[in-house]
Amino acid sequence: MAGFIGNVVEWYDFAVYGYLAGVIAPVFFSSANPTAALIGTYGIFAAGFIMRPLGAAVFGWFGDRYGRARTMQISVMLMALPTLLLGMLPSYQQAGLLAPVLLVLIRLLQGLSVGGEFSSSATYLVETAPDGKRGLTGSWANIGSMTGSLLGVAAAALVTNTLDEQTLSDWGWRLPFLGGAILGIAAIAIRRNLHNSERFSQHHENRDETSPLLQAFTTNRRETLLALAFASSYGTCYYIVFVYLPEWLSAQELLSRGTALLINTGMMLLVIPAMPLFAIVGDRWLRRRSWIAISLFLLTVVAWPLHAWMLSSGGSLYVVVLAHALVFLLLAIPLGSAPALFVEMFPESDRLSGYSVAFNLGLGVFGGLTPMIATSLIATTGVVTAPAMYLAVTAFIAVLALIAMPDRSREPLR
Repeated sequence: MAGFIGNVVEWYDFAVYGYLAGVIAPVFFSSANPTAALIGTYGIFAAGFIMRPLGAAVFGWFGDRYGRARTMQISVMLMALPTLLLGMLPSYQQAGLLAPVLLVLIRLLQGLSVGGEFSSSATYLVETAPDGKRGLTGSWANIGSMTGSLLGVAAAALVTNTLDEQTLSDWGWRLPFLGGAILGIAAIAIRRNLHNSERFSQHHENRDETSPLLQAFTTNRRETLLALAFASSYGTCYYIVFVYLPEWLSAQELLSRGTALLINTGMMLLVIPAMPLFAIVGDRWLRRRSWIAISLFLLTVVAWPLHAWMLSSGGSLYVVVLAHALVFLLLAIPLGSAPALFVEMFPESDRLSGYSVAFNLGLGVFGGLTPMIATSLIATTGVVTAPAMYLAVTAFIAVLALIAMPDRSREPLR
């Protein structure tokens, strides 16, 4: 529960913010004030692209020096408090330029905490997992992320569909954030007495006075670079399928944006139970690295044909749902097993630093640029299936990174 709940809070907030961005923007940013608009543009950019890797470095170092449990307690507080404050912020009409400044500061703080939350909780889950269940236990980090996203979309959709436009703009948009604060308080309570794993406590007593961050880029440089290569390519696959695909279907006039998003949301309900089930395969029958590589190689093979099939079908609902189900299920394999794979790569002394930096740079930065790159590829090449080719190439790069990695899924953690 401790590993699960923090990721629920994190992704709930991001889903609500993303869904209600169009409602929130006029509340805080005045089109008549170019300075306010500029603060908004650069501030939100910084939150995603600067603070997340910075948070990874800070929380990774802290977690390797002082323990995963304490890191998780701090990161969840840094998510819960800003979510509450965001729901209480004054509007531009009430506070002028101070309103967008405060909003940006809150998003920066949340970006910092995001950089430490997922990798800290995944590391804690895997380190405290029973023998032979590291994949299954680690999968709860991503189960939390998906659950939080679904709850966020549901909360935002609820206020959007039950309140009239004026009420939503005046105060209704605040309700999902205040509801998120309740989730955050529950997370803080669950993590209040969290203890470090026995193995970390033993390690901490005998640790050398080394810098975990420096060690990740020197002694364990190969592991960090391989983890970064895998996280970047696998993150690109994730963003194309989970984020960009509805936009592509809408842009090609195959489905309305609303229908495409509904299918996408439905697929999350398919992926949530699939992740732990597929993680068990990596724990019991197929070695984790091989299992993930097989799924991504199959994604390489089917990416373009499935996009072409959806295109030639003219947006047939049956074809679109079937194609979605296949790619989502293939990605459920790395989503379930990758947390354990990352943790198994690094030794105890710099595990969280190496994992956090590689994961957040890869998924947060390279993955986050994916929708923009996919759109640019269509614009420059004129080929509407170019994003599918990009998906196939990045999935294959992930397979190559996996081949170069050691497989420690059947060995004790280092």
